Amino acid sequence: MRPCTLVVCRGCCCGDARKNPGPGHTGQLARLRAAAEASGGRIAVRTSDCLGPCGQANVIVVQPSTEARRRGARAVWIGFALDDDATDEVLAWAEAGGPGVAEPSPTLSLQLIPPPPRAGAIR
Repeated sequence: MRPCTLVVCRGCCCGDARKNPGPGHTGQLARLRAAAEASGGRIAVRTSDCLGPCGQANVIVVQPSTEARRRGARAVWIGFALDDDATDEVLAWAEAGGPGVAEPSPTLSLQLIPPPPRAGAIR
């Protein structure tokens, strides 16, 4: 069974301090991976070269667990995940179960973005 999975874009714009200065890209990914390690298998983290909506970098896709997917949950796209507060919100939601299990916080809901048309494989 697959856990709630965070797919973190680290391609051309996301995670690139030259194009998107300010956030600690390496630190953000390290925090997400540490949280996944500490979750006892309830959260997983993957990276992607480019998820697509570069104008909304940094992008993270929160994929539902296998159980939530069976109940109809789909991946949720988050844009502008640029700072520690955004990372905290993503982690809190994933730790609560993610899509299909828990609702994103009101703050995180403001960062939800539509998936690009070619995103069928990520859902």
